[in-house]
Amino acid sequence: MTEAALAGVAEDELRFTYSRSSGPGGQNVNCVETRVTLLFDVFGSPSLTAEQKRRIASRLATRINKEGILRVIAQRHRTREANRRAATERFEELLTAALRIQRHRRKTRVPRNARRRRLEGKRRRGELKRLRRPGSRDE
Repeated sequence: MTEAALAGVAEDELRFTYSRSSGPGGQNVNCVETRVTLLFDVFGSPSLTAEQKRRIASRLATRINKEGILRVIAQRHRTREANRRAATERFEELLTAALRIQRHRRKTRVPRNARRRRLEGKRRRGELKRLRRPGSRDE
């Protein structure tokens, strides 16, 4: 699988920018730009249908800016290549989760027998507590 061969998104639709990371790397961190920011134009993508764009926009609204750019940042690893892979993997995970069609939940009712058992248990417990009260013995 290529880096972003998911949902028909072409590799050239992804844009990567690099900056200095706050992650691991020791003194190297001050010199090398290992932090990777993956940018993907959701609304400008020719690979996605209108329905897919709508679903991504609603489910990933906190990650998409006003221009419709989805942003994924990776800075956990010490190398640019590893962070680039991590950002791409995270992008794929986000897209698959956003495009997954959730099944409609059917409402169910509590079975009559279960309701009866629950109420019977409550009655029994109440009776037991009533019998513990002082002066309430029926002897």
